[in-house]
Amino acid sequence: MKFTLSWLKTHLATDADLATILKKLNAIGLEVDGVDNPADKLAAFKIARVLTADPHPQADKLQVLTVDQGDGTPLQVVCGAPNARAGLVGVFGTEGAVVPSNGMVLKKTAIRGVDSNGMMCSSRELELGDDHDGIIELPGDAPVGQAYADWAGLNDPVIDVSITPNRQDCMGVRGIARDLAAAGLGTLNALIVPPIAGVGPGPDVRTDDAEGCPAFYARTVRGVKNGQSPDWMAKQLKAIGQKPISTLVDITNYIMIDLGRPLHVYDMASLKGGLVARKGKAGEQVLALNGKTYTVDETMTVIADDEAVHDIGGIMGGEHSGAQDSTTDVLIECAYFTPERIAMTGQKLTLTSDARGRFERGVDPAFLDDGLSIATFLVTHLCGGTPSEPTRAGSPPLTPKVIDYDPDQCVALAGVDVPADEQKRILTNLGFTVTGEAASFDYQDGMPISLPGHWAVTVPSWRRDVDGWPDLVEEVVRIVGLDHVPSTPLPRVPGVARPTATPEQLVERRVRRTAAARGLSEAINWSFLSEKEAASVGGGDWVLANPISEDLKVMRPSLLPGLLSATRRNMDRGASSVRLFELGRRYFKQGERATVGFVLAGDQSPRGWQTGKAQAFSAYDAKGEVVALLAAAGAPVANLQNFGDASGAYHPGQSGTLRLGPKVVLAEYGVLHPALAKQFGLNGTVVAGEIFLDAIPGKRKSGFMRAPYAPPALQAVKRDFAFVVPEQQEADALVRAVKGADKKAIVDARLFDVFTGPGVEEGHKSLAIEVTLQPGDKSFTQDDLDAISAAIVKAAQKLGGVLRG
Repeated sequence: MKFTLSWLKTHLATDADLATILKKLNAIGLEVDGVDNPADKLAAFKIARVLTADPHPQADKLQVLTVDQGDGTPLQVVCGAPNARAGLVGVFGTEGAVVPSNGMVLKKTAIRGVDSNGMMCSSRELELGDDHDGIIELPGDAPVGQAYADWAGLNDPVIDVSITPNRQDCMGVRGIARDLAAAGLGTLNALIVPPIAGVGPGPDVRTDDAEGCPAFYARTVRGVKNGQSPDWMAKQLKAIGQKPISTLVDITNYIMIDLGRPLHVYDMASLKGGLVARKGKAGEQVLALNGKTYTVDETMTVIADDEAVHDIGGIMGGEHSGAQDSTTDVLIECAYFTPERIAMTGQKLTLTSDARGRFERGVDPAFLDDGLSIATFLVTHLCGGTPSEPTRAGSPPLTPKVIDYDPDQCVALAGVDVPADEQKRILTNLGFTVTGEAASFDYQDGMPISLPGHWAVTVPSWRRDVDGWPDLVEEVVRIVGLDHVPSTPLPRVPGVARPTATPEQLVERRVRRTAAARGLSEAINWSFLSEKEAASVGGGDWVLANPISEDLKVMRPSLLPGLLSATRRNMDRGASSVRLFELGRRYFKQGERATVGFVLAGDQSPRGWQTGKAQAFSAYDAKGEVVALLAAAGAPVANLQNFGDASGAYHPGQSGTLRLGPKVVLAEYGVLHPALAKQFGLNGTVVAGEIFLDAIPGKRKSGFMRAPYAPPALQAVKRDFAFVVPEQQEADALVRAVKGADKKAIVDARLFDVFTGPGVEEGHKSLAIEVTLQPGDKSFTQDDLDAISAAIVKAAQKLGGVLRG
């Protein structure tokens, strides 16, 4: 919501300066997004008079001017404007000035061999209009030497305020002025509603859609003469970025911004019969004022005559029935549209407008008559014509809301002790009606008793967001100032606080900390992907019907695409090593799945000591990260089984999965498939992995506690075994078989060597396994060790393993 300081002061009588007003706006909850003073960029431009104008000796279309800028020293200026002449008064840019339209810094220069000391400016160069055919011509009595912005009244700051959806009353300058007045920054000027003496009956209008348009008020004005808006109106509209079009159109825009009341003006010559607010019909179309054609349906409210639709009700008018330069008879529409209908229509048509922004918040339903009268007065005052009587079709929702309010509720809810008289002043200045003591009762011993000190507060018609007494407290505290709300800690409950984090949240915390401790940086990506990215990892189950972008259409089935995109962005910016992880959700038909994903790309850091060069990541690096994060998540990593069939996102033969049995997949990892890496613009070896937190078995909920840890009294025994197995035999399966040969005595088994070559039959390999044996209450005898060794050899033989001699 933009407005100028001078516009604000037409409603607010105040001596406060700009800084004070801005501070107060922020204090009462109307956040200032920005302030722009057009005079700032025009400070170096002065009013100057052309003393002489002679032809340029080296160019037919240039003139050499002598310019008086008011300091008594005429300057020579080369100018190509056709209207440059002696005696002309215009706007002169001195040396060092910056031209607003193109950012050019003016300096002394030679043009075709003739020195030029500045520039006489056109309207376009100063961003004051589109005229570029010649330099600006000012009245002959304009004061030479004065700053042009001050003389032209351009020293008027434009304030941009962010209005939250609940503050529909502040979508007009008057509503903002009302808030400032209530905050003690001045007095709200009375709103003058001129009486209109209508001649003849009102226009033929009605509403057949009470749900979408409960009230349709209108008046005709015949014999108008349209044209350019007066300077004061055009100046205010241009200052806030509104392009003046014509007097009739500008009147509606001015009232909408000034009072928050959208209106529309129809050229009666384009209408066929009366106007009706009704529901649209399937297939009906309207060419809107933005030049686009929209198809309406039965869920939308339209304004139509006997032949065609002329208006998407409350959002945008039609192009062929709007006011034109040749318009002589107009119909002024002032209607009330329900916010819900406007919001749904705007979303369906993806159509936004200033009117929609106000109607979907909710305009004042009691301001139809006054709004119509003010618009009629401006039309007749600026364009002439004879107004008719008004036609009032339907009735707006005007049932008042009355709230029982106790002033003590302010300190009880907000912690701010505001005297009752001050609360009453604030509410009254905001437009609320506060009367006496309300009929409020409580019960004691089964009998009703009155509660003194309560007020009956009537909510003004323009505040549909206020529903109960907490809203009144909010209004009081907001005007007093949110900075007065004390920072009061919550009371501490005696004893030990109960944990609030769920087991799942605790697991995620441990995993996040472990990943960060291992040198990975956390990424937070969108949960949405493009269809192409989703297809690259198997496709997604959830596709949005109305995405904010085609690139954010599918709920992600994997965390890899987001991480790979982030990796590419980092490497495009010169990162030589990227280590990213993300903890988020994947989405499937069965629901959401908590997942940890990571990507390692580029070179490992620091450089390897063997070669002095950085090494690329490998699948084993990915496996190391997976195992560490699974351990942090509480997975039984000692029982994991390694399978080689990872998803299609990974390189075959250089990837795998970690499982608890054949069906329970806890993670997959490996080198990224080259095609996928190419799709995301990544070069070199990229490794990645995903850990499926939802698949990790939870702790058993039993009433028994784990026995306390007791270190073994006897020293462990280690034995090495080398087995010759077929080359295709997986080492992991052999290690698991060896470990399971005697579950009581064998506490660990690990592969420490793989050998092929002399002494090993072709097509086979030698796998060396270190086995750790832990005695219990007595040491192993030789017979015990022999029995365990025999069991180990027998277990290996089941997989084709032969003890190597």
